[in-house]
Amino acid sequence: MRIPMPIRKEKERILDFKEVNIGYSLNEAVAEASRCLQCKNPECIEGCPIGVDIPGFIKCIKNKNIKGAAQIIRKMNNLLGVCGRVCPQERLCEEKCILAKKGEAVAIGHLARFTSDNEDNIFILPNKIPKNQKQKKAKRLHKNAAIVGSGPSGLACAADLAGMGYDVTVYEALHEPGGVLRYGIPEFRLPKKIVNDEIEKIRKMGVGFLVNHVIGKTFTIDDLQKEYDAVFIGTGAGLPNLPSIQGEHLNGVITANEFLTRINLMKAYSPDYDTPVKKAKQVIVVGGGNTAVDSARAAKRLGSDVTIVYRRSFAEMPARMEEIKHAKEEGINFIFLTQPTRIIGRKKVQGIELIQMMLEGQDSSGRMKPVPIENTEFEMGCNQVIFAIGQGPNPMMAKTTKISHRMDKSIVVDSKLRTSKTRVFAGGDIIGGDATVIRAIRDGKIAALHIDEMLREK
Repeated sequence: MRIPMPIRKEKERILDFKEVNIGYSLNEAVAEASRCLQCKNPECIEGCPIGVDIPGFIKCIKNKNIKGAAQIIRKMNNLLGVCGRVCPQERLCEEKCILAKKGEAVAIGHLARFTSDNEDNIFILPNKIPKNQKQKKAKRLHKNAAIVGSGPSGLACAADLAGMGYDVTVYEALHEPGGVLRYGIPEFRLPKKIVNDEIEKIRKMGVGFLVNHVIGKTFTIDDLQKEYDAVFIGTGAGLPNLPSIQGEHLNGVITANEFLTRINLMKAYSPDYDTPVKKAKQVIVVGGGNTAVDSARAAKRLGSDVTIVYRRSFAEMPARMEEIKHAKEEGINFIFLTQPTRIIGRKKVQGIELIQMMLEGQDSSGRMKPVPIENTEFEMGCNQVIFAIGQGPNPMMAKTTKISHRMDKSIVVDSKLRTSKTRVFAGGDIIGGDATVIRAIRDGKIAALHIDEMLREK
């Protein structure tokens, strides 16, 4: 039987922004690792976008060799602490686990998190690390690379290139590195200490970080091409979508991107900071992804009564089931098959008009298409509306750089993640990614391999 993740009680956790999941103890981790069947042809590895040796690291945990487990994972993933918390394992590696077909999959994500939290714990580590797991320092190659953006794809590319021996510099627009890991995911799901620790490990590999450098303002890609042998663009998708409905200009309407940035990066939840953020009595969050659920749970912690409105059914929600479960425990309300038609109010939000939907046919993504039902409009009172209905690439890149891009301003790349500009690569959401951290990491790693291939050929 799968060992459940210990969590904080909901009445306690909604009063602060501390992490909800507590993490396994050593005995719990060993017991869960012992459930792994150590398959000869493990399908879980196929389910991992970056091919981590999952049975290998789990076997190390079973043998209480936590450092060895960390070494195995970090061969493929330099953001272990992050992915152990936010990667949707239930739809990737755990879905492929043979035990998932017979009952409950091995808790691969929880074990990865345990590994990250305890890889330096002197009370559980063996004295020696097996020789084949020791990392060798790469020979310097006297070539350099610039990484634009310090989100998951940029960090992954930077770490891999540094590990190969290149001199790497990461450029970040904000005043702290981390990208979406820092500003887009709340503290209760991904503590910023974890992000800081992972970035510090990459910094110790020799990677330099330059913050407050905005692409298109402080510098251009052309500038970087003159100074660096290769450039990787990993600026993500930071331009939020709005539904273009009446009243979205009213005070009290905010995008999830801005709301979470104010809370995460500017610490609006703390009385020690003067960050302006509306703490409304009644909040409506529009959307069904992780960002919507994160926003709703953050608003709840600010003291609001929160309802998530989603135009499809519960079964179509793209958010992680664990996060939805936590949201329900915390008192978040859900209304499905419903979509806003207008925001009600004069200068400030006073309510929202919604219409009921039905699902029929399929849309371009292959999901059931939501269609409004005539004459089913109804109103709800609220003081704040948070839109979490997706986001796209910031147009600054397309405006300031002659680079092939699509109508939505996402960058066009080939199978090696090369752009139309010489020696310039791109990956993550800026190329039209699927907004998951692990696939952004995969893009960064793929780009690093092909940058290395290109520079060695030269």
